[in-house]
Amino acid sequence: MSVRILIVDDHGVLRAGLIALLSVEGELEVVGEAGDEDSAVSMAVATHPDVVLMDLSMPTTGGIEATRRIKQLVPEARVLILTVHEDKSLMQEAIHSGAMGYILKRAVKSELINAIHVVMHDQLYLHPAMARLLLENPAPQSEITKPTPELLTSREIDVLRLIAQGYTNNRAAEILNISVRTVEYHRSNLTDKLHLRSRVDLIRYAEEKGLI
Repeated sequence: MSVRILIVDDHGVLRAGLIALLSVEGELEVVGEAGDEDSAVSMAVATHPDVVLMDLSMPTTGGIEATRRIKQLVPEARVLILTVHEDKSLMQEAIHSGAMGYILKRAVKSELINAIHVVMHDQLYLHPAMARLLLENPAPQSEITKPTPELLTSREIDVLRLIAQGYTNNRAAEILNISVRTVEYHRSNLTDKLHLRSRVDLIRYAEEKGLI
């Protein structure tokens, strides 16, 4: 089954480029496009996309407000912010508004495709540059005295690296040539050992320990 995508950006040339880029991917289907917030909401309601590629900078209320409205009316839609803004506060506001991911427009095609698949699995995706911004305000020392990598198995470290880079369990299994169930087993061990549950926490830990 293909992933149904709605593209929202106020630049027609960019929308056309994204449509051309994604249309050659057999598992992706562009079901609509919109150039402003109201049209984005209307198209989301009409097409019920799996993923909405949402720009932040648009003529009136902007992409964050459009994200809130879409999530209220089409809660099953996963919103992936696609923007030029490398701004931590904007990213946090976007995630708080209901977005499942934040990727920069300078990302290469493979990064965008991966981000779409990550949010399709209801997991948070952050562009690596944005993930690093989260590390500018480290947690208190009491919160980061987690086990050292030496206490993790080599396979757990492999899985942690891939999770921190935004890969889904399925894609990690393909890369490591192991089953998805085995990835899930190692991921469960990681969360138990590190007492970390969210992808952001795992990214922060991996960065602190020099694993990515």
